[in-house]
Amino acid sequence: MSLLSATRNLMKPDEVWPFLAQRRGPVDVSHQVILYVEGLSVTFDGFKALNNLNLYVNDGELRCLIGANGAGKTTLMDVITGKTRCDAGTLYFGQKIDLLEKSEAEIARLGIGRKFQKPTVFEAHSVFHNLELSLKTQKGVWPALIATLTSEQRDWIDEVINIIGLNFHRGMPAGALSHGQKQWLEIGMLLVSQPRLMLIDEPVAGMTAQETEHTAELLTSLAGERTVIVVEHDMEFVRSIARTVTVLHQGSVLAEGTMDQVQDHPDVIEVYLGKEI
Repeated sequence: MSLLSATRNLMKPDEVWPFLAQRRGPVDVSHQVILYVEGLSVTFDGFKALNNLNLYVNDGELRCLIGANGAGKTTLMDVITGKTRCDAGTLYFGQKIDLLEKSEAEIARLGIGRKFQKPTVFEAHSVFHNLELSLKTQKGVWPALIATLTSEQRDWIDEVINIIGLNFHRGMPAGALSHGQKQWLEIGMLLVSQPRLMLIDEPVAGMTAQETEHTAELLTSLAGERTVIVVEHDMEFVRSIARTVTVLHQGSVLAEGTMDQVQDHPDVIEVYLGKEI
């Protein structure tokens, strides 16, 4: 089963994304906006982590978020996934789904998945079993023990193993993998659940140059059929994968465009001159 067919066989597009057929809210459907963020604000003890932030991400896009520590990148991810509640603003997944009304579990079931910076794999289990555990919808101990994979599920796991480049490590304990391989495995654990929107936090931190190159190829290959948002500090890596870069500063969008455009933007130069973003 191909990656495309595995996605398409789930439901018809208008069943999965009813907002495409029935408009609600101010989003322009011609732009196929899948993530609509407007006026988002979050305050922690008087500190504005997000300050009237506006962000629009198209379906199938690979978007990179950059900015200094404290710019609001992690808080934005937290709000999108339901971990943090906002003080004000609008947050839509597509046009019909108001994420601010959903719990973390409900948001995950909608098809929004997140990978944190530090890989959290099951080190005593094989690569295949890590992906198998991520595939199962019933997470209890007993269902996990008695569940049997269908041939389609096994084929999908095999395809994900191929996508993340761990074919020769499928039976290896995850704890024996290199740091980069663990990162790829966790991306695979996210991918195997077939999310529509993938949030990836600093995927190349601590990687070798070769591992970083493979990660760039991996994330680029995932965009299109899925929407991928990457938070990263490695500017060369960002340059290698992103068509659109959004720069955050003090909880708001400072600049947006290609990597060359944001680096030459006068506001970015003024704020980050001599600093790594």
